[in-house]
Order: sequence, then C-alpha cells, then structure tokens
Amino acid sequence: MLDSRARQAALAAMDIVEWLPRTAQIPGVAEDARLVETAPLASAGALNWDELETAVAACTRCALAAGRTQTVFGVGNRAADWMIIGEAPGQEEDRQGEPFVGRAGQLLNSMLEALGLAREQVFIANILKCRPPANRDPELAEAAACAGWLARQIELVAPRLILCVGRIAAQNLLGTQTPIGKLRGQRYSYGPREIPVVVTWHPAYLLRSPGEKRRAWQDLLFAKQVFGQGA
Repeated sequence: MLDSRARQAALAAMDIVEWLPRTAQIPGVAEDARLVETAPLASAGALNWDELETAVAACTRCALAAGRTQTVFGVGNRAADWMIIGEAPGQEEDRQGEPFVGRAGQLLNSMLEALGLAREQVFIANILKCRPPANRDPELAEAAACAGWLARQIELVAPRLILCVGRIAAQNLLGTQTPIGKLRGQRYSYGPREIPVVVTWHPAYLLRSPGEKRRAWQDLLFAKQVFGQGA
C-alpha cells in the first residue's frame, strides 16, 4: 500500500482536493446486476500462464495480427485482488508490449494510487491483445476472437474485483450495448464465480474531459466499497 503523501499526490492528479472516506457519499448505488460474459475459447481453458502468453503471442485469429508490432498480453500481479480491463493497445502499447503506458497510463496509475494501490499490485489487461489501425474502436469479430484469451486470464488471476475502464471494455465484458453513463454506479457480476464488476470512464477520456474526474473518483470509491463487501 502507498503512504499518505503518495496517495495525496495521486489524488491531486485526479483533481481531488481531499480524501473522501465515506462510501455513503457515492450517489446512485444500485442493486447487483448479472450479465453473461462471452464464452471462452476451448483451446484456452486449460492453459497455464506461460502457455497462455505463448499462445497469445502467436495468435492469428483475426486480421489485426498482420499489423501488430507485438501482442500486448497484460501486466501486473497474476494473483491480484483487483483486475483492470481496458479497451485495446494504442501505438505506444504496441511498441512496448505493455498496456496503459503514456499519458493515459500515468493517469490510470494515479487513479489506482488514489485508492492506495500501486500499479504492481493489480493485473491490467485489454479486451484486445493487438492494436487496431489508427486506434479505432475494436470490431465485434476482433473482440470475439480475443474473448477466450481474456476469459482465461480472468480465470487464472481470480480477482476479487474487476474494474472496467471505458465503454468498449464494459460493453464487451458485460455483453451489453448500454451507454457507459448508465453502466456507472452499479455492481455487475462476471462468470460462475460471480466476480464483482464496476465500470468507470477510460483515462484517455478523462484527459479529454477533465471535468469528469470527480465523477470518476466516485466510481473508484464505489469500486472500493464493492471490494470491501466481498472481504
């Protein structure tokens, strides 16, 4: 866990002046909503971490394989309590082979640090393992081709909470077309273990719309509350 000075610096990056410890301050907390996830690939279901990473690196299940520098498997603690799921690699992620680097990644780090979590304590992955051209939205067929890899990652990590950042991640993981504004502030469940899922905006969106950072902070507090309920 981070010390109080580091956490306050992270809060400042989120444009939050003070720590808000009471989860009762979070508006619109709804009852649990269960949605069905995409079925995993049969070929991924029994793979261990090393086998899974090798299989992802060699994947040619969709056309994105032809244009990638490398796959972006995921990073972090493989036994994490928190799993962060984003959309897809961007140009820098494709170059480095790691999700959430660059400005959006720095803000994600600050969001986690504001909760007292270091990046190394969570596991971070994306819906897609390859970068779409010009960072366009993933196509349904591309997301479906990658769904089994992500499902196996979730099985292996076995997190106690999944935080979906961004519309694409939330809609694909939860199998819905509901706008992200309506997905926020609710608890969802994933898989047979009914892993709690909470949705917030993507850090890249918050960089473009800094006025939404305070509402994103409410999402993070709600995620912390949901996590605490499962303790």
